[in-house]
Amino acid sequence: MSEEKSLNFIEEIIEADLASNKYASISTRFPPEPNGYLHIGHSKAICLNFGLAAKYGGTTNLRFDDTNPVTEDTEYVESIKADIKWLGFNWNNELYASDYFDTLYAFALELIEKGLAYVDDSTSEEIAILKGTPTEPGKPSEFRSRSIEENRTLFTEMKNGLYKDGEKVLRAKIDMAHTNMLMRDPIIYRIKHAHHHRTTNKWCIYPMYDFAHGQSDSIEKITHSICTLEFIPHRELYEWFIEKLNIFPSRQYEMARLNMTYTVMSKRKLLQLVNEEFVNGWDDPRMPTISGLRRKGYTPLSIRNFCEKIGVARRENMIDLSLLEFCLREDLNVTAKRVMAVLDPIKLIITNYDAEKSEELIAENGPDETMGNRSIPFSNTLWIEREDFMEVPAKKWFRLAKGSVVRLKNAYIVKCESFEKNDNGDISTIYCTYYPESKSGNDTSGIAVKGTIHWLSAAHAATAEIRLFDRLFKVENPSAEEGDFKSFINPDSLTIISKAYIEPSLTKADLEERFQFIRKGYFCLDKDSTPEKLVFNRTVTLKDTWGKIAD
Repeated sequence: MSEEKSLNFIEEIIEADLASNKYASISTRFPPEPNGYLHIGHSKAICLNFGLAAKYGGTTNLRFDDTNPVTEDTEYVESIKADIKWLGFNWNNELYASDYFDTLYAFALELIEKGLAYVDDSTSEEIAILKGTPTEPGKPSEFRSRSIEENRTLFTEMKNGLYKDGEKVLRAKIDMAHTNMLMRDPIIYRIKHAHHHRTTNKWCIYPMYDFAHGQSDSIEKITHSICTLEFIPHRELYEWFIEKLNIFPSRQYEMARLNMTYTVMSKRKLLQLVNEEFVNGWDDPRMPTISGLRRKGYTPLSIRNFCEKIGVARRENMIDLSLLEFCLREDLNVTAKRVMAVLDPIKLIITNYDAEKSEELIAENGPDETMGNRSIPFSNTLWIEREDFMEVPAKKWFRLAKGSVVRLKNAYIVKCESFEKNDNGDISTIYCTYYPESKSGNDTSGIAVKGTIHWLSAAHAATAEIRLFDRLFKVENPSAEEGDFKSFINPDSLTIISKAYIEPSLTKADLEERFQFIRKGYFCLDKDSTPEKLVFNRTVTLKDTWGKIAD
């Protein structure tokens, strides 16, 4: 009998809330700001919020935190929705913080009427100075004592566009000596004369995150608002607004964010990589974005399994990229079709096989017999990997060398008789003989071989460009290193093989298929492919070789 999996601390809270009848059912939300593409760190929040709702029979809203019109765009909205669906989740309601702009404005007026908010004419620099330091209390602004009537009038005029950007802000009136710096009269509205992707030019004042977030949770009756640890200091302000407005008491809970080796998670830094063309767009397979991982060949299940393995913690930690790659290999090992591809070709001619003859050999598509079989054309002239031949064989060399025998996978046993070199001194052609009675599946030759290599018929093979991706950074934590994080980019993060040979069956591959190129790694078709030029991306190697290289 399998041991029941222990609950994480958020599940413990939820089960206690349901057991005490605090809530009849739970409601969670995923609230991205549409100012960039989602990355692997967001996948943890997605899996958690949607997973909790599914486990406890609740609901999950997708709510776009679109309170900053300068950085937001519908392109990001659509990419976020596509990523969530690709991961296997569906939201109950698609909502936007901008849906609540009228309500949030009314909430702000209510705080003014209660004497809990005021319009401040100070500059951002002056406000920052007056806030004090963590060890010294702040000082009240000269505008803090404005009357309720004056604040109401000024805030209405802000809404009506009478002032320029930065000329005035609305601040909550709390405590300028509070030990929590965020409670020292935080700004809750600022002026931004900018086009909004949904409300167009209706508004020229926009709520700050801390004012919009908790109230949006409350409006939607979110029971468990889950965010990352950096929002712990914000919780007190979150609860202050809810209390003073006397609205539904949503609760905020914090968990550790996902930090992963050999990459960066900051949207600002990812945007730099894109804008400065260190990568080829947000979906570059070297990026940690969900769209980049998808293009590289990652599967939804591998990412969901990864998020489950890392769990939900209260303390920050660094997750090794190798764990994500392990989850990917674990999935692809049982789902990817096995095919043959030759990336660094050398010609092999079977001298005793009729040059006019060809035949179709049968090969299994994978480890599971339900994946079926495929046929592979065979002829007397083949492509094999250059690394599978050694002029002077090393000790325990079981592949091709003059006088040695090896099995061609799914085909025959061959013996190397000779080879020739080109004008540069490189081996150009290998000559072998084959044993007709050694055909795979019907071998009566009695010959024992220790090595098996893959191959392709030169007359039938198709060609493709192969993109070999490696880790984007050459240090584990580029953000923690001194200097510009971009100086630690791995110069070998992309290697392009302009002409490799692949099985003819791969000419019919589609973007959703995943393949194991036998002995080479896992690959997928790239969106840059055309009927005239196929492009395949290496998703991951067969084994984790990075540790050995790094050592």
